[in-house]
Amino acid sequence: MPTDEDIRLALRLRALADALLVPVATAARLPPEVVQGFVEGTTTGAVAAAKAPKKRKASAYNRKYKAAFKRVSKKYKKKNGEWKKGGFKSAVRAAHKDAGGKK
Repeated sequence: MPTDEDIRLALRLRALADALLVPVATAARLPPEVVQGFVEGTTTGAVAAAKAPKKRKASAYNRKYKAAFKRVSKKYKKKNGEWKKGGFKSAVRAAHKDAGGKK
């Protein structure tokens, strides 16, 4: 269900596209139906693209590495939670090794 903000955004995009394309289409002698179809498709696609950001799926190795890093990082931190000197780099290497990676 589109929200008020989505509708306002679509109307703003449509007005902008009309303002840019209509003079060009008139000069190029394009039929108004073609321009209107293009404008409607552009605004619909832009609103849909803005609404649904796609998130990539983490690989199996990435999940193993994440768990290993959380497990291993405790050894390379101070009591106050800061990293020891060279601790982050060492934790990354240990986590890759634990997760079965090459590094």
